[in-house]
Amino acid sequence: MLELMYKLMEHRSHEIRHRLERVGRAASMLHMDVLLLIYHFARFGPGNILEIGPYIGGSTIAAAFGVRDADAPKKIVSIEAGGHLKHFRLSSRNIIKDLKKNLARFGMTENVTLINGRSFEETTKSAVGQVLRAGEVGLFIFDADNNVRRDLECYGDLLSDRCWLVIDDYFGPAKAAPLRAQVDELVSAGRLVPFGYYGWGTWIGQWHRNESR
Repeated sequence: MLELMYKLMEHRSHEIRHRLERVGRAASMLHMDVLLLIYHFARFGPGNILEIGPYIGGSTIAAAFGVRDADAPKKIVSIEAGGHLKHFRLSSRNIIKDLKKNLARFGMTENVTLINGRSFEETTKSAVGQVLRAGEVGLFIFDADNNVRRDLECYGDLLSDRCWLVIDDYFGPAKAAPLRAQVDELVSAGRLVPFGYYGWGTWIGQWHRNESR
């Protein structure tokens, strides 16, 4: 955990922070520390990246920056249901359109496999399975509804042991309470290992493939 904090402090003064500040202003509601951690996990962690709920692309672009700066090629799969959202700073009338626009704006269109659909639908799961294989995912990002357990059940087989997890809204808005209860239950069961809470309430931890630690 201390090493993770040291890396975060290092990135705060690095050039990547300035790049991610531009991303944050244009395309993300996540705290800068969370974007920096996503970049770090994508760059230095082993395995591919699976994201559920990118909205208009801030976290996706942070991960893509990390993959671009890594020494090894990695796949990024991002699942977005689309629709519209009214927000005081980053509203969108067409989420998929704005997501694609931001990926293009930051030069990441070719680096991301974007799947338009609900994460739990069979067509979506099948599309993900065409790109990712069991145990290949080293970073899982969840910023969708309040049912992270459902999506971990859908895609848990794809996650490597000790895969990094970034789960937004552990604290905060109305959806936080049920999501937090699910995360806490998985921690108690030994499936998740917490490393801390960052930014405005984003949970950071790791996945354990076995029932017991």
